[in-house]
Amino acid sequence: MNPATLEFLKQKFSSYYQGATIVLPPALEQREWGLVFFSLLSDIRMKRHIAFSTKDEVEAYLRTMVPRHVYHSTAYYALPSAPTMNDKLWSGADLIFDLDADHIVRGAYDMMLARVRDETLKLIQMLTDELGFSSRDLNVVFSGGRGYHVHIRTLDVRQWTSRERREIVGYVCGIGIDPEVMLRGHPDPVCGWHVRYRDALADYLSYINSLEGKDAVSHLSAIRNVSSDSATSFLPGIDRIIDKIQNPAEDVLLKNRVLRAIVDEDKGGFYDRVKERAALTDEPVTTDIKRLIRLPGSLHGGSGFRVTPVSVSELPDFDPLTDAVVFGTSDVKIELSMNLKMPILGNNYTLEKGLNTVPEAMAVFLCGRGLAEVSSGGLRDGI
Repeated sequence: MNPATLEFLKQKFSSYYQGATIVLPPALEQREWGLVFFSLLSDIRMKRHIAFSTKDEVEAYLRTMVPRHVYHSTAYYALPSAPTMNDKLWSGADLIFDLDADHIVRGAYDMMLARVRDETLKLIQMLTDELGFSSRDLNVVFSGGRGYHVHIRTLDVRQWTSRERREIVGYVCGIGIDPEVMLRGHPDPVCGWHVRYRDALADYLSYINSLEGKDAVSHLSAIRNVSSDSATSFLPGIDRIIDKIQNPAEDVLLKNRVLRAIVDEDKGGFYDRVKERAALTDEPVTTDIKRLIRLPGSLHGGSGFRVTPVSVSELPDFDPLTDAVVFGTSDVKIELSMNLKMPILGNNYTLEKGLNTVPEAMAVFLCGRGLAEVSSGGLRDGI
């Protein structure tokens, strides 16, 4: 990042913080804060072990110091500004889920944002329909980058250890599923993983059944411990197995060698279908009881987008490329390092490597991402 680009971003962030609406966490005085500042140095470090007592203190600090990234602890401490973690005296932590598109799918930025929003909706459905949380307990926040955070601050989760938090991540991510349990018959109505797992298995077997005989045998025999002869003898009874799987009251026994091999695979078609039905949240974030998380209302230093609270009811229609954009459409000249296609503020842009004139909001995004530099005259034209 050259000095002109650094100054451009810092000025834009400064103008935002002069009147920004910041959403402070409850128990403000018990939170540790971490901040990253604008710098030309490649070795950028976070300044942490900071504490604030009032909203005015936080807002004055942001206006004066103009940080590039702003974080607060998910934990509650008796002494949040103490210089070591042990000295802070941990007294609890919010339950946090972090869904990052980088861990889920690769592709165009807008496609990644749409996919991670779907994963977040899937997580919310599990939390509310299956795990007993109310939608009122969930504080959903667009991270400003490539994902969403879900905060749960109810008193009954604050004292959960990493082990208890790992269990809930295991559930939503579908980790450690026991096939014998999933395929055991239930006479009463069922939901959750019992339904999802059977649905994934029936879907996978239906796909195999749709293949030509030779292709089906080849597909099955590629699975560990499945021979061509076993695959050939398995196929004539596949319709009956699918029917049993689709009836939750039926026991589906795993004595068949091919069926056992399918459910034991840790990769491949069936495994992928199970994962499609999971909510792919980041386990280390949830299990870390001393994590720092982005401050709602702050700006993401890698995009210039607002870290934006979103209600559960608004999430299906939330579009970060419009709803989290805080800068405008005035022209800024940039030197772009690559060809790029991207929508922002309702318009689609096709840009070529080299000199481009783009809206201010896109200039902030591209410069923050390290994909562009402000060109000569860019500051005069864009500020």
